[in-house]
Amino acid sequence: MAKLLVVDDEQKIREMIRKYAVFEGYDVEEASDGFEAVERCEKENFDLIIMDVMMPDLDGFSAVKAIRRFKNTPVIMLSARGEEYDRIHGFEVGVDDYVVKPFSVKELMMRVSAILARSRAVSQPAADTASFEGLEIDYTARIVKIDGERVEMSPKEYELLFFMSRNCNMALSRETLLTEVWGYDYFGDDRTLDTHIKLLRRSLGEYQKFIVTVRGVGYRFDAQ
Repeated sequence: MAKLLVVDDEQKIREMIRKYAVFEGYDVEEASDGFEAVERCEKENFDLIIMDVMMPDLDGFSAVKAIRRFKNTPVIMLSARGEEYDRIHGFEVGVDDYVVKPFSVKELMMRVSAILARSRAVSQPAADTASFEGLEIDYTARIVKIDGERVEMSPKEYELLFFMSRNCNMALSRETLLTEVWGYDYFGDDRTLDTHIKLLRRSLGEYQKFIVTVRGVGYRFDAQ
């Protein structure tokens, strides 16, 4: 049974999520603020964290950043604001998904299920390593180097780069990327994908040239 930590200063939201999560078969713990969430994660192991952004004392972004220092537990961020800045900031600190309030709890549970399935999946990479000019990728160790220097990226940036580079020179639709990287048939706006592509390009520096936009389709890792 997967164990979830629901973090929100609003008790009604915690209770609503708990009700649906328990019905889906999850074990659920709660925290009412960021400090409590960090303390709980120091003492216990969770399979996934659902974290609100706006909380007193320690906000969700700061809490995730603190948790990332000692654990890499998947995180779904909840926010009343859907601005691109907030999404980018969340992904930069290591958030796996971003849900804007008000939200459908049914959709939230679908995202929880998809992320848990992907985090548990054990897949054998098609190749152990690959090199594209000065860009080196070790799929097994999840290490990316640029001109010999290791680059740290968010979990979704790694997954996007790995999937796209393994399908080098193929035009990949938005639907394919969302399904393969996020693990479900994504519905709603596609700003999540565009935001991660923007972050990935920034992380790759001069080798962002390999990430090509295919108008009307999606993206391609172009390394001929």
